[in-house]
Amino acid sequence: MRITCPICGDRDRREFYVKGAALARPEASATLEDWHDHVNLRDNRAGEIKELWYHEMGCSAWIEVCRNTVSHEIVSTRLAATADLGGKR
Repeated sequence: MRITCPICGDRDRREFYVKGAALARPEASATLEDWHDHVNLRDNRAGEIKELWYHEMGCSAWIEVCRNTVSHEIVSTRLAATADLGGKR
């Protein structure tokens, strides 16, 4: 699988470390139930999801990767610093 780093260009996926789904963390004032939902109740759906990947063997950038979980096709990539991670996904 190839991932396009917005800084370095097209790279092999072995250069990256995947963190997981790109989800916004609950606010500091969140309830215990909000945290329970965030940590334990995740959708496991087929189709496009947004994940955070770290370019470990490259520029050290965090990248938001939109990937299809069925075909593993990379739909889009962008720097995580420019991504809108607000709200539940």
